[in-house]
This record gives sequence, structure tokens and C-alpha cells, in this order.
Amino acid sequence: MGAAPAETTGVVIIGSGFGGIAAAVKLLRSGVSDFVILEQSEGIGGTWWDNRYPGCEVDIPSHAYSFSFMPHDWPRTHAGQPELQRYAEATVDRFGLRGHIRLGTRVEAVRWQESEGHYRVETGSGTLHARFVISAVGLLNVPRYPEWPGLEEFAGESFHTARWDHSVELEGKRVAVVGTGSTAVQVVPAIADRVAHLYVHQREPGWVEPKGERAFSAAERERFRRRPLYRRLYRYALFAQSMGRFRAYDAGSRAQRRMRELCLGYLDRAIRDPETRRALTPEYPWGCKRPIYASSYYPAFNEPHVELVPHPVRSVTPKGVVDVLGEEREVDVLILSTGFQPTRFLSAFTVTGTGGRDLQEYWGDRPRAFLGVTVPEFPNFFILYGPNTNGGFSIIAQLERQAEMAARAIRAARRKEARVETEPAALERYVRWLDRQFGKRASAMEAGCNNYYHTPSGANVTQWPRTHLAYYVLTKTLARRGLTLRRR
Repeated sequence: MGAAPAETTGVVIIGSGFGGIAAAVKLLRSGVSDFVILEQSEGIGGTWWDNRYPGCEVDIPSHAYSFSFMPHDWPRTHAGQPELQRYAEATVDRFGLRGHIRLGTRVEAVRWQESEGHYRVETGSGTLHARFVISAVGLLNVPRYPEWPGLEEFAGESFHTARWDHSVELEGKRVAVVGTGSTAVQVVPAIADRVAHLYVHQREPGWVEPKGERAFSAAERERFRRRPLYRRLYRYALFAQSMGRFRAYDAGSRAQRRMRELCLGYLDRAIRDPETRRALTPEYPWGCKRPIYASSYYPAFNEPHVELVPHPVRSVTPKGVVDVLGEEREVDVLILSTGFQPTRFLSAFTVTGTGGRDLQEYWGDRPRAFLGVTVPEFPNFFILYGPNTNGGFSIIAQLERQAEMAARAIRAARRKEARVETEPAALERYVRWLDRQFGKRASAMEAGCNNYYHTPSGANVTQWPRTHLAYYVLTKTLARRGLTLRRR
């Protein structure tokens, strides 16, 4: 028997997280309904499907970390993973997307076919032909596993937070959590009361400020439900506050000093032991690393069985973890909160453009895309959560802007029987502008701490350097100058 014939569709969306959902809704609102959403997992939600560790919760206010087109009765100021998963499911059902989604379908390659004017999308279960492809695979989706000597020989249980093993019992165990970033600060207090002893291995402290999470009162929720204008104004106010905070990324500003004082004051109030306070105090400007919002992380260190180890890990033995000073601590469970590989954009599958050009080869050491969305030599291909789009307060809002940009271009190209191409000069101008923004006013993002923003050459390839309002304006205006519709 021969191979099954390739299926043909108008648009392939890769990923059913919030980016893929946004792309689908914006396409529908542009009059485009012939699309397929390919999802490698067995459920929708993207990062909120993959990450199910104890304490998993968003650190952006719920009313901002949500779609502008899909209001929700949020029970808390900051939604937990189960609520965000329900929200994703509700959005899919509200817009009738279930019939477009194919779960358990892993994309292996996306190849431009010049003579046919479409992409060949190869998956583990078959091939599709699509005139347009939108990648919405996310940024923080490939776990980073450390290369410590002896890790494979550890005799206890070991897993990454993004692949949490709920079959492992933590009660009464000696547990080591390696990492002190935004995930670890949620895991530590969530498991502290279940374990016999908890070691928290810290390579470098982060700036932590209280998140202020709480449940909305019944009266507040009723007001949000019954008064749409009030709900929208509340959402706008959250974005306005974030714009004020953005000034603190200027390493020499008064706002920077205020953020530093806020975090140090919280540290002084929350931690009783002076040695632990000193070890938790950063030596770099606020904003050099991703800011951490946590109200229960610091108090966990006041418990006698929770111990901060302010040294990186050197190696692992069958019985425990050895720090760089050579001290071994025996543990039963090793939890890796060691982050992701955010600078390796679209590395999970092959993308080839005109002339068989490989996307990773085109990028080399510096992933770059016009407004983070399109790349020269890769016609009709769009990236959501692409290079230099992380930040701007709410990534959901950023994703909406990117989805709108893609939907507008696809609609115009279909109407004119053309293909969407990116002007190389426009991309180069945009990258130079990004570099100027990062260098302007001594941005704290470039202060030299250990963060996930930069490639080995030092280029910041993950972060958006301005507010969401600036990104909103540019995607509405600049996109027209950088994208060209060429007749097929």
C-alpha cells in the first residue's frame, strides 16, 4: 500500500496554548476558517498543560493575563494552573475550536515548496500542505537539564518541575530543590510542610517582591460580572501601572531605587536569620533577571527544616547533592527547577524556507524576526512568542498583537492571491532599533547577571525592551512597512 495522500488546508497553527488559541480566534474574526491546530500534547493549554507542579500559579494579575475578547469570572487576583487550564478550555469551546485541534500530533518539519507556493508540514502521523503556517510553540517549553557529573547515577527520585512526577511521595522525605527562579519560589512553600527536610540550592539570588495574591470577594466578582465597563477599566489600570514600573529598568533611575528599596524592605521583614538575609540579597540591579513575585517563599526559610544552600551544585552522587564547596547533602528526591532553553527558538522541528534555507542556519547565534513575527526568506510563515517579544507586562496581550498581525497579513494575501514576504532591510533596521533600546539609559536587562535573555555572543534575543503600548502601536503601524505582498 502507498502512503496516504497529504491533506490540504489553508493555515496550520502549531501549538494549542494561549498563542495558538489567539491565532485561531483572530483568523476566525478575519474570515479565515480553514485552519488546523496541531498539538503534540494530549491536551490543550500549552505551558499550563505541561506545568502542573505544586503551587503553580501565574505571577501577572488574572484580569491582565487573559484575552481581551474572553472575559472570565476570575476567583483570585492571580490564577492557578487549574483555573488557567479551565480558561483555555472555555475559550476553545466559546469559539468552536475543538474541531480544528488535533492532539498528540508532533510536528517534525515545515518545508516551503516553491513551485506549489505552500508549506509541507510533516508530522508523526502524516503530512499536511498549507499555504500559511503560524508557529505558536511558546518560549519556555524545552526544559533545561543540567550536565552535573553523577546525575544519572542518583539513586533517589529526580525530575524537572515542568515534568513533575506526581507519583513520587514527598511526605517525610529529604528533598533538594535546585533553582530559585519564578518556578522554584512557588514549589518551595507548596511542598515545605510535606517534607522532612528541604534544601534549596541557589546559584544567585533574585529580587523578590510580595505578590499580594488573594481571593476576590463575592462583591468584587459580582461587580466584574455585571459591569463590563468597570472590568475593562480595571484591566486598563493594571496595564497603566505596569508602564510606571517599566521605568525601573533604567539602572540609574529613581524608580530603580524605589524597586530596590521595596524588595530589600520586604526581605528584612520576612526573613528572621541575618545570614539567610545576606545570602538572599542580590548584588545586581533590579530587572537584570526576571523579577520574582512571591508572598510565601521567604517565610518558608523561617521554618527549621528548610535550609538555603547559597552555592551552585557541582555534582550528584547516588545519595545526594554536592555543592561547589565540596559539601554533600543526602536527599531522597531531587527536583530540578533549572529553567528552560528560551534562546533556542523553534528548535523542536525543522523549518526551511526559499531555496531550502534552514531557519536555524539563517539565524546562527542570533534569532531575529521582524516585530518578532516574520523572517525574510520564509514566506507565509509567522512566529508567535518569537525573538524579543517576551515582556511588555502580559504575554497574552503580546500574543494577541502578534496573532492580529498574522491574521491581517493572511487575509490580505488571500484576497490578492499573493504571498507574504519580509523585507531584509526592514528586519535589519528593526534589530538595530532593538539594540539601541537595550543600550539606552543603561537598561538593567544588560547589567551582566545570569539571566536567560542572551545568546553566548551576548545578544538579548528574548526580551521586548519597551511597554506593551509601544508594541501595540508598532504592530499596527510598522508592520505595513516591513511586509510585502508579492504575486505568486
